[in-house]
Amino acid sequence: MNDRIVDVEWLAERLDAPNVVVVDVRDAWEYEGIGHVHGAVNVPFDTFRAEEHGAAEAGMLPGADAFAAIAEAAGIDPDDDVVAYDDTHGVFAARFLVTAELYGHDPARLHLLSGDYSVWNRSQPTTTDESDVTSSTYPAAFRTDGPLIDRETMAAAVDDPHATIVDTREAWEYEEGHIPGAVRLDWRELVDTDARTVRPEAELRELLASRGIDPDDRVVLYCNTARRISHTYTVLRALDYPEIAFYEGSLTEWEREGGRLETGESDD
Repeated sequence: MNDRIVDVEWLAERLDAPNVVVVDVRDAWEYEGIGHVHGAVNVPFDTFRAEEHGAAEAGMLPGADAFAAIAEAAGIDPDDDVVAYDDTHGVFAARFLVTAELYGHDPARLHLLSGDYSVWNRSQPTTTDESDVTSSTYPAAFRTDGPLIDRETMAAAVDDPHATIVDTREAWEYEEGHIPGAVRLDWRELVDTDARTVRPEAELRELLASRGIDPDDRVVLYCNTARRISHTYTVLRALDYPEIAFYEGSLTEWEREGGRLETGESDD
């Protein structure tokens, strides 16, 4: 895998580098009370999440101005390497990274810590001290040429033989209703729940192949509110899948706009 996903050793070697910003997306009480990576800045999940669906450009995105203010308060410069983590297998951290990408940060400089705070805490020192942050200037702008697609493009993918639509929710959610033709891949299947890290590359490729998620196809991801697809998107990018579409509106918008659903179990 490329360094879209990095391990504890990778981060430990770069922790003091001037162009590396570590972002902890847990709640403030966890960051302050339980401890955090040395130098990490706290950007809780709720701060970069819109309060209602469709409030900004699409889905639950916060808006360019709001994200710029968040990045500036966190001391993130546009050319920084950003490493994000949480304590939930990386799903919330991945959402921060995808949001940064959609607002113009170089994807090659966005990294998910494989595992989470618990994994870091097993072998590396932590602190409860507040990190020193120097505010920055961050010119966020929504990427119209990015991976995000709208409902019309999602609808077109349903009839596209070269598109693989992937539902990243749990089995019971999929069975109750999914976009026609979607294959199911619960995002948690990409994680070794015992080690709390992303599964090894060979295992990931075997799993994806078994679901018919081919790198040669256009992969179109959705869930309910675009949180879980952020993790799957990050993993597929780490595996160098070249064409991934990100349906930010997800099933929330699809259903609201009268999109047709299928029910029943998947074939996996």
